[in-house]
Amino acid sequence: MDRLAVERKLKYMDDYMKSSNASTGSKYDSNANVTQKNIATLQCELGKKDLIHLNRGLTLRKLKEIYGEEIASQYIKDIDNHIIYRHDETSLFPYCASISLYPFLLYGSSCLGDNAKAPQHPGGFIGGLANFLYMVASQFAGAIAIPEFLTYFDHFLRKEYGDNYRMHLDDSYILCNHDWTLRHQIEDWFQQFVYSINSLSGARNFQSPFTNIAYFDKYYFEYLFNGFFFPDGDEPNWESTKSLQKMFMKWFNKERTKAILTFPVETANILVENGKYKDEEMADFFAEMWAEGHSFFMYQSDSVDALASCCRLRNAVEENVFSYTLGAGGIETGSKCVITLNLNRIIQNWSRESKEDLPLYIETIVDRVHKYLNAWNEVLWDYYNNDMLPVYKAGFIDLDKQFLTIGVNGFVEAAEFLGIKVDPEDKDYKQLAKDILGTIKKINLRDKDKHHRWNTEFVPAENLAYKNYEWDKKDGYWVPKTRNMYNSYFYPVEDETIDPVKKFYYQGEGFATECDGGVALHNNLNEHLSKVQYRMLMDIAIKAGCNYFTFNIVGFECSSCHYISKSYSKSCPMCGSEELDYFTRVIGYLKKISSWSESRQTEFFRRSYYTLNSNKATTINKNPLYSKLK
Repeated sequence: MDRLAVERKLKYMDDYMKSSNASTGSKYDSNANVTQKNIATLQCELGKKDLIHLNRGLTLRKLKEIYGEEIASQYIKDIDNHIIYRHDETSLFPYCASISLYPFLLYGSSCLGDNAKAPQHPGGFIGGLANFLYMVASQFAGAIAIPEFLTYFDHFLRKEYGDNYRMHLDDSYILCNHDWTLRHQIEDWFQQFVYSINSLSGARNFQSPFTNIAYFDKYYFEYLFNGFFFPDGDEPNWESTKSLQKMFMKWFNKERTKAILTFPVETANILVENGKYKDEEMADFFAEMWAEGHSFFMYQSDSVDALASCCRLRNAVEENVFSYTLGAGGIETGSKCVITLNLNRIIQNWSRESKEDLPLYIETIVDRVHKYLNAWNEVLWDYYNNDMLPVYKAGFIDLDKQFLTIGVNGFVEAAEFLGIKVDPEDKDYKQLAKDILGTIKKINLRDKDKHHRWNTEFVPAENLAYKNYEWDKKDGYWVPKTRNMYNSYFYPVEDETIDPVKKFYYQGEGFATECDGGVALHNNLNEHLSKVQYRMLMDIAIKAGCNYFTFNIVGFECSSCHYISKSYSKSCPMCGSEELDYFTRVIGYLKKISSWSESRQTEFFRRSYYTLNSNKATTINKNPLYSKLK
């Protein structure tokens, strides 16, 4: 390394050490999941620029090999001109995956080079699974989803305690001179699993492994596990798994009053039929859990066509095929790579430079991006063919079942630039969604084949939304003065006139349905609602065609006595202290606001939070309730 390069590294080290937190200090891919800056996180940051160069080198080499010099040169131009953004260039890994745990039942983690054999009992399953997740997460850039987690855990509980164990959860027995119950034992295993996956991992830049789990209603469950057999011939049991799902949700909700637990990110998957929830019992239960202050996502569909296994990823379930080496159909999926379009810049370029129709202009760009994504797909296949992807080789996931993803950011800002009213009832706004997102969807379907699945997502853009805004502002493009970064939704997050009901329509039919990947509605509220009110909003989501959503309410942890509340307060009700650390979802996951980057903290103060019972919304910045946050 030459002297100038060393000086630049030293300067970066100085800046990082002086930064307010790890997320702000990170130059390339900041995220609030890095809770604390330290020497380990600094060392990881120092090598990221080199990894970016290496990633681009790999992609360029493959582009030249497949398509020639011109398209390879265009790739760099598109990146440098901030038309596109390649996510996680600081990693050589595939992006994210929803995996099958079936090989884990057969071999444990020994097929990944570890010594641990297949689990035989509930405790072995929980302990081995936590270790296994760290091994898997170290080979992916993003989230790992394990939708089968509770179904498999139920199998081991039934195997150990009998098929009717749920009937005897509170039977008392003596253990080490103490009264004990099976409920205590199962909750201990819950605790072991959850606190293990929230521990920090040196292999992931001192982050917890981003872990997702799924809940199902009866009909999703039956579809996904129909014809499925465990290695010993046992079949999944809906009534038993349902009971365990409810038990875990209740326990996890209560445990979050003891610690601010980010993972697992949870998604409830539920079927709609004739405009109503088919499984009323589970619909009522999920509404009850929201009313009790729990924080999770809901995915609903009028056909069992998808499984929302990540905080934002909506994955098509196109076949229900069980293979002994791969597990249940519809589980193995995820994104191999994500390249996001900066729509605000793209639309302004089109408006100023092009005479062709917008769909044709978008199609030209997407054609290029498909080539860029295919080049990385071929890099991954090179890894695979040279035994560099053991998670795939062992059958936990299949490269052909994962998606190559086109992300979008700046859609609202593009509409604002064009003078289009950002309103779900505005025909021009709907047409813009069709012209842009519908065009991408069409090309994704056109280019689909055995080795290529494509989808489109409104990416969370935790740090990219700010980068795109700043790049565009610096280069003389129009950017809105009412916010400091681009939106990740179909509505402006700071608009106080948009009530929670209307937000479902912004993210509903004609908008989110144009995204063949996914877009999550974050409905920000000032207060927790009743079970009846949540059921009403769930019904509105059906009517609006909004299939993926959650509710966010700001909570706090007292810095003095560490009391945790899921509701806002100016002072701690337990000790009276006003030194409170507030938390909510940064985008997809729950974190203390103090760990967010400074740009995200600024954006937080502009978010509109609605008080449903008084039919009024205010931004945090204008709401006197939140004066302590400033």
